[in-house]
This record gives sequence, structure tokens and C-alpha cells, in this order.
Amino acid sequence: MHFPIPHDVLKVSGALREKGFEVYLIGGCVRDILIGRVPKDWDITTNAIPEQIQDVFPDSFYENEYGTVGVKTGSEDEKIAIIEITPYRIESKYSDKRRPDSVEFGTSLTEDLARRDFTINAIALDESKGQLIDPFDGQKDIKDKIIRTVGSPSERFNEDALRMLRAVRFMAELDFGIDGDTALAISENSKHLSHVSRERIRDEFIRILKSNRPKETLMLTQKLGMLEFIVPNLIRGIGIDQNQAHSYDVFEHNLRAMQHAADKGWDFDIRLASLYHDISKPETRRWSDEKKDWTFHGHDVVGSRVTRKALQDMHFSRETVEKVSKLVRWHMFFSDPEQVTLSAVRRIITNVGTENIDDLLKLRICDRIGTGRPKEQPFRLRKYMAMVDQALRDPISVTMLKTDGNRIMDKFHAKPGPKIGFTLHALLEEVLDDSKLNTEAYLDKRTEELLRMPESALKELGESGKKKRGEREDKEIQEIMEKHHVC
Repeated sequence: MHFPIPHDVLKVSGALREKGFEVYLIGGCVRDILIGRVPKDWDITTNAIPEQIQDVFPDSFYENEYGTVGVKTGSEDEKIAIIEITPYRIESKYSDKRRPDSVEFGTSLTEDLARRDFTINAIALDESKGQLIDPFDGQKDIKDKIIRTVGSPSERFNEDALRMLRAVRFMAELDFGIDGDTALAISENSKHLSHVSRERIRDEFIRILKSNRPKETLMLTQKLGMLEFIVPNLIRGIGIDQNQAHSYDVFEHNLRAMQHAADKGWDFDIRLASLYHDISKPETRRWSDEKKDWTFHGHDVVGSRVTRKALQDMHFSRETVEKVSKLVRWHMFFSDPEQVTLSAVRRIITNVGTENIDDLLKLRICDRIGTGRPKEQPFRLRKYMAMVDQALRDPISVTMLKTDGNRIMDKFHAKPGPKIGFTLHALLEEVLDDSKLNTEAYLDKRTEELLRMPESALKELGESGKKKRGEREDKEIQEIMEKHHVC
């Protein structure tokens, strides 16, 4: 059988074979090749020990207790710039349910494959012969799209509790299902996730949210008892009914909002903000006798604080914490659509930041879809989007010119007065007709000519410039309104 292997990978494996060592591609790269995906990285296993590997590759590095040697290929492709080579291993018991107490280098490929987590990751490939070594029927599970542990699932999960979260992450990324016995063992051992660091849980959580199936996956983690170790605040929304505008409880609403961001292919920060945007509705819910309905006043403010603490607890970057908590804080930006003004829009842009306003609008779209309403952009949201565009539009004014009143007075010894304003507006009219004229050299030359004109004639040119500015602004605003279908 022929498999598509990068030349740099073949060079590394070939160099080890030339020295008489056994060499196999292993793990995720083999799995991805069989599925038809491009591997994200390439791992090799061998019967050589680290010192022997480094003898073959002097420009390599060996920094961990598991014997993994990093070989530099010199490739500009990040996926193959470093090839990791790990000796066959035999592992002892896992006292902390995360790492083996000790690791010994083995001599048997079969023993090495037997210590791996899932059958789909326990396949080795000798690419020189086109031969697959698959003692645990991983190829069948790939064909059947099933995640199944190597050997006893309870043993595998008691060795390394993170494997339970990896199982559902693989489900999300590969569009696979989970074997029944494996799922049962997860539910029985989910409590062991308490032994896993928040950083490791965060990394798996990120990959789940970046997948195409985050909603289904997180719902499964809740059923299997894992969600309390991932996003515990999310669980509080289960069974919390909302007001009449919503078809789902708070829990499902947040998940559906997040899933819409995934469906649209939007950035991770939007997916994360969508998941957390109503995280504090449970503690802010109050019954209103006047409205005969539930209210959630301040859930955006409280939710922003809760989101910040949760993301900090998972050690997200400062940039992610700041942006996502800010999006949560301002996601209710037009709760009263009748009172939306351009000045209010400008305040929101100031609060959330120009660089985040587009993501805030996308979050609002996710929020709406999460309610169960089919229409993504109702008129009032389109109106708000048009107003955002208008607020972000560079104003048409004399400040656009490559000159100003002070320059004119200094260079031409002109006195302060109406003539300065008339001159600037006359210059603006010309620049609006031809932007190439907006240079200091041309404007100085033209200013000198204008200042020689009688004030009455200059005033007429200035008034014409003001009129043209207004017409141009009206035209641009009309185009914005048409773009968002709010005419």
C-alpha cells in the first residue's frame, strides 16, 4: 500500500533504518492518513534509545522523561519542522491518574501499542514496506467511526483521567461516535478528572469548541458527568426557564448560541463568548408580577465577572480573558431598540473597542439564534449594524485635508477670520472631486490663489464646498443603509 508521507519524514525514518533500527510512524499521523486527513504532526517510534537516536541526529534535542527526541528537519512547514521520535515504552502504574510513575524503554512494538489510549491511535505504519501493524483492530474502528479504548476502558481511564476528555474531543473533531463500554466507563470514572490540571482541561476544551460539533459534545460531557470539571457554571442553567422570548432553558440556549458561531465558522473568541454570554442568568433571575414573566436584570454585568474568573481559572491568555469578558458585558447593547441613537452606538464602540465591535454584533446574532428564532438578522439588528458602520465611517470634514488653518496663517501670513474657513471648504470641494489633489504642494499652491480672491467670491466657493460635503455624507449614509437593507 502507498501512503502520502512528506519527504522530510521519509528522510528521518530512513536514516534510522540505515543504522539497523526498527522504525514506525505511530499515533495520530497514521490515524489521520487512514481517515484521509492531513496530519497536524508526525510521530515516529523505534527500538532505538534516546542516546542512539541522537547519535544519528546530532542536531536534535532530548528534554523529557519519556525519551522523546526532537529532530529538526529544516522544513519551513511547521507540521514537519520538528519530527518527534520516541523509543518503545513500557509504563508502570499511574498513581496520580495522569502520568506513569516510571517509564522503561522497551523492545517490543506490540507492548508499546498496548499502552496507548484508543484503538484508532494504536496503529503503526512501516512506510518503507507499506505495512500497517494493527493488533487492536483500529482500522475497523476507523471504518465504523467509533472511539474505543485499547483494552479495558476503566483501566485506561484510571491510568490517565484526561483520556476521558480526549475521547469526546476526538468524537467532536473526527465526527465519530463513542463505544458503549467506553462511554459507560467514562461516566463511572469522570470524578477522576479532578486530578487533571486546569491547563490540560483547557487545551481539550479549546479543541472541542473549535470543532464542528461543540454543542453535541458538551451535552455529552454533561450526561457523562464531565462538564462540572470543564465549564461548571454552565450546569447551573439546566432547567432554568427563561422569558417568553426563549424556547429553551439557559443551558441549551448558551449551547445553541455557541453552536451557531461554529456553524458560521466564526473565531474561537466568539464561540467562547457565546457559550458564556448568559452564564449568570440563573443567579439574576427574578419573577416580575408586572410583566408576568421572568427578568434577568444585570446578568450581563454579573456574567462578565463570572466569565473573567472562569477563564482566569483555566489560565487563558490575558487577551482572551479581556476580550471575552468584555463581549459578555456588552452583549445586551440594544435591549431597548427604540432608544438607539448614534451617540449610544458610539458609546458602545468606545466600551467594547473598535477592534471588537464586529465580534459583538456576531455574538448578538448567535444570541438570537440561540433563542430558537430562525431569523438571524431582524430589522432592528440590521439598523444597529448600519449605525455601527455609520459611526465607524471617517467623517467628511476639512480635517481630511493635508493642510489646516494654522498652516495657512503661518505660511501665508493670513489673519484669523472667516476667510480661513472659506478657503478650507473650497479646498475640500476640490479634494472630494479628486483625492489625488490632497497633497501639501497642491493645497499650498491653491491656497495662495484662493486668498487673492475677493472675500465674497471665496465665500461662494466655501459654501459650495460645504454643500458638496453634505451631499457626499448623505450619499455614503444611504449606501450604508442599503447595504444593511434598512432603507
